[in-house]
Amino acid sequence: MAAVDLGSNSFHMLVARAGESGLQVIDRLREPVRLAEGLTADKTLSADAEARALDCLERFGQRLKDIPAHRVRIVGTNTLRRLRRARHFIAQAEACLGHRVEVIAGVEEARLIYGGVTHGLPANGSRRLVVDIGGGSTELIIGADDGPMLMRSVHMGCVSWTQQFFATGDLSRKSLRRARLQASAALKYLVRDYREAGWDVALGASGSIRSIWRVGAAMGLGEHHVTRGSIEAIEQAVSDCGSIAALDLPGLREDRKPVFAGSLSVLAGVFDSLEIDSMEVSDRALREGVIYDLLGRLSDQDVRDRSTTALAGRFKLDVAQAQRVEQFAAALFDQVAPSWGLDDDEYRHFLCWAAQLHEVGMAISYAGYHKHSAYVLAQVDLHGFSRTDQQILAAIVRGHRGKWSDDGFKSLPKGWRKAAQRLAVLLRVAVILNRGRNLTEPPAVEARAGKSALKLRWPTGWLEQHALTRTDLEQDAQRLRACKFTLEFT
Repeated sequence: MAAVDLGSNSFHMLVARAGESGLQVIDRLREPVRLAEGLTADKTLSADAEARALDCLERFGQRLKDIPAHRVRIVGTNTLRRLRRARHFIAQAEACLGHRVEVIAGVEEARLIYGGVTHGLPANGSRRLVVDIGGGSTELIIGADDGPMLMRSVHMGCVSWTQQFFATGDLSRKSLRRARLQASAALKYLVRDYREAGWDVALGASGSIRSIWRVGAAMGLGEHHVTRGSIEAIEQAVSDCGSIAALDLPGLREDRKPVFAGSLSVLAGVFDSLEIDSMEVSDRALREGVIYDLLGRLSDQDVRDRSTTALAGRFKLDVAQAQRVEQFAAALFDQVAPSWGLDDDEYRHFLCWAAQLHEVGMAISYAGYHKHSAYVLAQVDLHGFSRTDQQILAAIVRGHRGKWSDDGFKSLPKGWRKAAQRLAVLLRVAVILNRGRNLTEPPAVEARAGKSALKLRWPTGWLEQHALTRTDLEQDAQRLRACKFTLEFT
């Protein structure tokens, strides 16, 4: 299986094999693309940055070509979150890689980082603070043995901080101090919550923190930790160099030199604001978290199932009704999936999640609740779901009742537009058949699918005995006819 991290500074790939003793890493690839460096003022990518990225992804795609799609997960982080008209770049990236690219929210990135860093650590009840400084954002997570408890993603990273404070190449004491103070100020809003939560050990992840640790170790400032004292000494050494061009520190890789001052200033700000004295350094980060999360999906321990269950509890949904709708929708799906090209299990999962959560908007108002539901599902933090996943889920739920509109589906990835529409049609029928919200099971229905048609056959006489259901189906058929979809029933 493979995990790919399209970071703001570097692109990473991790290929691993699952065995009885756990994961065995069999390949790693890393290229310093510096995507954030090419993000222009109007949030588009420069031609040079786009070319660097796609050239790298062509090479990554060659390594991925023989790995099945369900064993690959590719995630984009801060720069892709900020990119305007990201769909154009993502489509090119997917063509290079041969696999789907997911843009994940900052909180989801933080969750995956925590999972990657802490996986396999002793379950001793201690609280851990995990800090990851990427190219465009810094993730801070406090968690314990059972997972993360407090997660934040702050818009500052080694590339963005370098651009903001060291664009001229000046590494004077004054410029370093200004960048450090600003990093501390950017964290001010979360300091109280994090100090109150507390932690027993601080762990640093990502290339940024490891580069600082390597320099400190090479300078004899500590073999296993980054300390407040080592940061002060490294900052002095950097200012003594005077400029990025003249930066020459022991243990510092050539590709890290252009962004090292940004990394150091951000980490110093974290130490200052959270009053950290010492931080252990982990050799694992986001990509390991992605691979462990992917392993969970492949072994029926999908965190997305827990997320939907938790959201249903949070909004006090009628679980029995959701289960009735889900069961009927799934029964229809199983009959029509081959005809509609929905053989991938992922399509079934999305239909079931949509059925479980389609009424979440009722907590706001019954009137137009499907619109409220879609908004909530698009905006809420759902662990395990990428931003694209949530858009897909929201589109299916938005289309499950009322006037049909194609607008919600147009923004989805090309490969999902038609599939999501078809899943929404199945959910519409399932909701209609369970409008009574009672324990009487709907009858077994024979379903057949055409290119833009769904034909349903009911037991003889059943529709005649259920006038409301028949009327609902007739009205829905009329709504769907407006988008050139045929719903027939006999």
